[in-house]
Amino acid sequence: MKAEELVALTEEKVRTELASNGSGHDWYHVERVRKAAMYIAKYEGNCSLLVVELAALLHDIADHKYHDGDEEIGQKTAENFLSELGVEETIIDHIKKIIKEISFKGAGVRSQMSTIEGKIVQDADRLDAIGAIGIARTFAYGGYKNRPMYDPNIKPVCHTSFAAYKVSTAPTINHFYEKLLLLKDLMNTKTGKAIAEKRHNVLTEFLSNFYQEWDGTDYQSE
Repeated sequence: MKAEELVALTEEKVRTELASNGSGHDWYHVERVRKAAMYIAKYEGNCSLLVVELAALLHDIADHKYHDGDEEIGQKTAENFLSELGVEETIIDHIKKIIKEISFKGAGVRSQMSTIEGKIVQDADRLDAIGAIGIARTFAYGGYKNRPMYDPNIKPVCHTSFAAYKVSTAPTINHFYEKLLLLKDLMNTKTGKAIAEKRHNVLTEFLSNFYQEWDGTDYQSE
């Protein structure tokens, strides 16, 4: 099977699987990650563009957040789909490894992508978690989980295990401190870091405005 046909079938599969997701992990998220990953790949040395594109498309095909915390279902779903299409086992194994390693696992948990393709896709995925769209996605997911927007009495936590991070029910604003604000310094590639710097500034400006409006200091100072 030609690469173009394989990518097209994978895109069709992901569009179908994620069509009803309204929590910020939908097809449009995947498409943005794919575009960002392919852009980063142009500047980050030798890598397999096919692996980058397929991994970007499949990285959220069956996210543990929507499958009772099952950390292996994404890898299994991608493997079954690609095997049915006759994709080489080495490519399948590479994509499975990227899916396994890509997730943020907690502020106190260090994880490292094993390959340049994985680093590129992880950077692209993390870029979509910050900036204006990242903010929108964060509140969309918080609403989906029925979490409070903010509670000043509940402080952010530095999770030291993936198990603890997965079951957190903290207010949405806490997620900025528990993950989003940390991503700028966790980017793998030079290209990713440059984009993250700009999007990080959007987060900090938003939080500044949020607290001013929450406290009423934005109009009290006038």
